[in-house]
Amino acid sequence: MSSTLKRKRSGSPGSDSGSDSDASGSGSHASRDEWQGLGAPDSQNAPSSSHVVKPPTGQELRNIKEATDLYRSTSFKFQIDALLPNVRPKYQHSQPLDAFLLSLHKLLVNASPISPQHPLQASRSLSKKGIAVPYIRPLPTEDTNWKVAFEPPTEVVLVGSWATKTAVKGKDSLKYQVDVAIAMPPGLFQEKDYLNGRVFQKRAFYLAVVAAALVGPKSTLPCEAFYESTSGDPRCTTLVVEPSGSSKEWSKLNARVRIIPFLPESPIPLQRLSPSRSNLRTHAQDDEAKEEATPIYNSAFMLMNTPKMHLLSVHALAQDIPAFTDALTLLRVWANQRGYGPGTRMCVRGFEGKGMLWASVLELLIHGEEPLRVGLSKTNAKRKPLGKGLSPYQLFKAALDFLARHGFGDEAVFVKAQDGHRFPPGSYSSHEAVFVDSSSSVNLLAGVPLSSLDLLRHDAQATLQALDHSSLSEDPFQTVFLQDHRDIFGRFDVVLRVDVSSAVMRAKSAHLVADYGSVYNALLANLTSVLRRGLGNRAKAIAVLHPSSDVRPLSQALPSSSSVVYLGIILDTEHAFRLVDHGPAAEEQESESARQFREFWGDKAELRRFKDGSITESVVWDVKSADERVHVPALIVKHLLQRHLGIGADAVQTWQNQFDALLKAPESIRSLYQARGASIGFKTALTAFDTLVKQIKALDEELPLAILNVSPVSAGLRYTEAFVPVAIPLASRPGIPSSASYLPAMEVVVEFEKSGRWPDDLRAIQKIKLAFFERLATCLMGAVKGLQANVVLGNGPVRKEIQDEVALDIVTPDGWAFRARIWHDREATLLDRVIDPQPHVPKAVKKPLTPEEARDRQAAIEAKEVYTRRFLHAPRHHRAVAALSHRSAAFAGTIRLVKRWFAAHWLLRSHVREEAVELLCSYVFLRTGARVQTEGAAGFVGAGMPGTKERGFAMVLEFLKDWDWTKGLVVPLEFGDRDASVTPDATKPPPSTRAAWSLATEFDPEGHMWTSHGPDAIVARRVTVLAKAAWDGLCGLESGDGDVKRLFHHPTDDYDFIVEVDPSLSPRYYQNVDADPSVWTVKGKYANASSKDPVSAVMPGFDPLTMFYDDLKRTYEDSALLFYDVLGGTRIGGVWLPNLRAPRPFRVLGGFSSIPVLKDSEKPKEKDRGFVVLNENALLGEIGRIGYGYIVKITQKGV
Repeated sequence: MSSTLKRKRSGSPGSDSGSDSDASGSGSHASRDEWQGLGAPDSQNAPSSSHVVKPPTGQELRNIKEATDLYRSTSFKFQIDALLPNVRPKYQHSQPLDAFLLSLHKLLVNASPISPQHPLQASRSLSKKGIAVPYIRPLPTEDTNWKVAFEPPTEVVLVGSWATKTAVKGKDSLKYQVDVAIAMPPGLFQEKDYLNGRVFQKRAFYLAVVAAALVGPKSTLPCEAFYESTSGDPRCTTLVVEPSGSSKEWSKLNARVRIIPFLPESPIPLQRLSPSRSNLRTHAQDDEAKEEATPIYNSAFMLMNTPKMHLLSVHALAQDIPAFTDALTLLRVWANQRGYGPGTRMCVRGFEGKGMLWASVLELLIHGEEPLRVGLSKTNAKRKPLGKGLSPYQLFKAALDFLARHGFGDEAVFVKAQDGHRFPPGSYSSHEAVFVDSSSSVNLLAGVPLSSLDLLRHDAQATLQALDHSSLSEDPFQTVFLQDHRDIFGRFDVVLRVDVSSAVMRAKSAHLVADYGSVYNALLANLTSVLRRGLGNRAKAIAVLHPSSDVRPLSQALPSSSSVVYLGIILDTEHAFRLVDHGPAAEEQESESARQFREFWGDKAELRRFKDGSITESVVWDVKSADERVHVPALIVKHLLQRHLGIGADAVQTWQNQFDALLKAPESIRSLYQARGASIGFKTALTAFDTLVKQIKALDEELPLAILNVSPVSAGLRYTEAFVPVAIPLASRPGIPSSASYLPAMEVVVEFEKSGRWPDDLRAIQKIKLAFFERLATCLMGAVKGLQANVVLGNGPVRKEIQDEVALDIVTPDGWAFRARIWHDREATLLDRVIDPQPHVPKAVKKPLTPEEARDRQAAIEAKEVYTRRFLHAPRHHRAVAALSHRSAAFAGTIRLVKRWFAAHWLLRSHVREEAVELLCSYVFLRTGARVQTEGAAGFVGAGMPGTKERGFAMVLEFLKDWDWTKGLVVPLEFGDRDASVTPDATKPPPSTRAAWSLATEFDPEGHMWTSHGPDAIVARRVTVLAKAAWDGLCGLESGDGDVKRLFHHPTDDYDFIVEVDPSLSPRYYQNVDADPSVWTVKGKYANASSKDPVSAVMPGFDPLTMFYDDLKRTYEDSALLFYDVLGGTRIGGVWLPNLRAPRPFRVLGGFSSIPVLKDSEKPKEKDRGFVVLNENALLGEIGRIGYGYIVKITQKGV
């Protein structure tokens, strides 16, 4: 960066370092020998012999320091400077639009007036022109005694973000909005027009006349017009104008014009529009004293008065506050990326048309809050103004801080107003949330559900954590401003798709419907309030999601609404999964609270006595297993939708059961296990492990050395095995289908007390381990009746005398299998001596190794790698992952789903170790949370922390599809500083060519302990492609079509050959994604007939098809890449190495089976002969012979 700080003078000062044109590298007319700011190209900075190179001026140095102090970092400021011009319209190209607006103004002011007439008569005359009048409900009738008329607008004003140059590019390629406000003459209205929507009926007719003038035969404007109703509210209908096909001059701006009728002056008394007044008269309101307030209706009325006031307010802020425009742009970009704005995808309910809210938030921070009146005095405002000297980033971050801290449901906000409160603060009590603008005219949060504001608060908290807790190596700019956060599966813990077409509110209220403007809006308002009350503190946020309003033809009067909405829930995992909700005590049976409790919950409410002797109204949610507790929030939502809205279970779709099915054995196998008395579950496995440890330690008197510790290192003992551990008692194993007979061996490490009697010879140490295990097996079988113990050696093709290959397989009477290994720390020292017998002698003066010494050294290196991974890193890794499993309810489930996904795509264990998958998931969880220390125990909290395995799985897929694996990854497993002690060394070569991933931890800085043997670059790229495809499929579930299982269906088009094996020979076939029950179904006359086959010995960890795959992989590793699903797979995919398919000269011991080929068949020269390529047919024939009895068929690509 030092080169960019040099300045060349040519008689004029340098340009502004913060200019957008310099930052983007375009549009600059500066001299070539003038320093153009920090963003200038480096090519301009080379010293010249004809110019004097001088250091930056003091102002330039101050700009550099301010970039660090005011923008988090200089690079962050550069990114902001590059972002801002790209999200704003090109105002310099607006000449065609300006010409159109002038023509529009002329047409509007010269429009022909229409005399007063009956609304139905007026509607019929316009319908003949193909224009429907967007009257609101209830529609006018023949008995209507008021009339509608039209006169040209008294004023035409360009308002909104286009006029103030604060427009921001929308999502989903939506066009910029150019708002034109037309002032309706006050003479068209009467004093009583505030009642029953009469003012909106007259506004609708006024808008329809304008539409007829625009598209009528006398119009000279080449445009098309449509109706649009913000948030589906017919009272907020506007006219959208776009260029027609014959005129595209201003279409390059990607803009459209929206015509908004407004009422700057009216004969209606202001006090009648107070939020506490009722301006709707329904049949149920006969007594004026019982009138209910109509806050939403009144706010919609007041919005007709505000376009010009809001224009002046934003313009004044932009003129007075230099950072306001950029800060507002950043805030709106942030909001749009999270669905708080229009879009064709899932947008958060309530924020459509709320653009003024973001400007008012900044205005609150700059000017402060209007103090409240208490009696005759004023109280001090709770929020003091921040002043005018903040940078755009600081102002943006202050806005996030306000949104993250403020409880909108608890405290009203009044922006500082010039003339004080227009309405008493207490009159807003009928609103759920209150944020009154600086004109003191309208509550900007009217109609915004509290649940949506909860989500806004949650997103602000997550963004602040990303900004405050991300290290310098994790630039949060991408996450904060560029990433689209509207993907529902990666954003919410629980997602439900609800068809509301058949919904009927239990508590029908004509007043509620009239206040919200439509049945649909009233329905969604009722839905959000019911769910927020029912879930309570189980949920941090509940969001109703649906596409924003779309335009409709002028022949359609009322807007249409989507029949499908999505519910997204972010859980508070501390409370979300409780099984009981408590209500009033039994003594309060006749109280109003008890009646309301029973009315709310219906038949689920019942009196119950609890262990402490209390008797209360309660709601109990029944689940069959601990895994089903995560379904409780969805069960609550379904029950409440059925009770209060009449939405049946068939109209509510969730995906949790589909994900659960991927981690469970088929129903027939589970029933068989249950009938055999099987023990199932991670906690049961841990109990069995603890029992075994006690039994082993009880044998200290019979062993030569006392046992100090027995450490678990198995995924089944840290809750992260893809399938739940199952143990079938040994006496019940006969008759279990061979396709479901796999018995996993859970590995443990045994550590004996220190002793000097161990030999100093590596081969002798392995013999001593054999003797220890033989003695331990004998003692265990003698002490525990029914226990089996067998000493086993490595399963490789060649014995390695100095490498740890000895183990003890233990099968308990209950059917649990463990594989124990002995850790002797002296081995590491002895192996180091073989690897480097003279560590203090310089390498240059060491004697060269003999062939035998070189072989011994290589064997010691391999043995040291196994020792380090097995006895040092595996226990640490196990403890760290187990701790995370205890601290996050969704962590273990996420790992299990991700392992299932890797296995289904033929990568797990064969190319990607299980520990590497666990590290990836750990990173996704830990990067979203700030670690804290609570009462002596380390923990972590995070607004973005997944609360369910489904969301965690989606977040891992999202990470994998975007991860640049060439840069490595730092996983803070020990809850320490992320970059303080661990930094991936990109310059250091990996231990082997197969290590493409670097997953560094605090005890593995190089990051290759679990990736040294894979994945290589080919497989790493394959993982990225598969993750992108799976993410697209996951997002495709938003449409309601498709199945989760399709994400786990592996495509085979890219393989050169596929080897299909007999599924009946796989003891894990029942774990296959598409397992066929007929493979293990009894094919005899009697289903319960006992098997006559001889009982085979129990062999923990025995999987013949996996062993067959390992043999093929080891044999043909120089010819092909092989892939296999270790979780019950029945196919092996192969890809020939590309370099072997190209002709190459023949040489002896070439390392692969070859066949002669001519390099150029048209010109057979002598030197071209002798070229060979891979003999694919011969290799496939060999594979067929090796797998005779296992292989069903081999399929070649293109054959």
